[in-house]
Amino acid sequence: MNVQFKKGVLELVVLLSVVKRDMYGYELVAEVSKVVEVNEGTIYPLLKRLTNEHYFETYLKESTEGPPRKYYHLTEGGKIYMNKLKAEWIEFFEKVDRFIKESDNNE
Repeated sequence: MNVQFKKGVLELVVLLSVVKRDMYGYELVAEVSKVVEVNEGTIYPLLKRLTNEHYFETYLKESTEGPPRKYYHLTEGGKIYMNKLKAEWIEFFEKVDRFIKESDNNE
């Protein structure tokens, strides 16, 4: 996938993943990778920024498989931001899709 396409949609995919349920970092990497191939080095800085911007809250939860895990929870502000991004994405997608179809008709 084109790197620029991936950068443009990654934040939205992360937010949409966490709105379903709270997730810890590695779990989130796996979930996001179902849509956009990413690694931990891409996700963790994004999670840190979104947390600093108060779109996520974090908490620790004991794990049966090692140390406690840091879970990410979408705040009310995060839900508002996610819905704004989603609306912008849909509008953007529809415009590009319409442009592509019009271009196809001119070939």
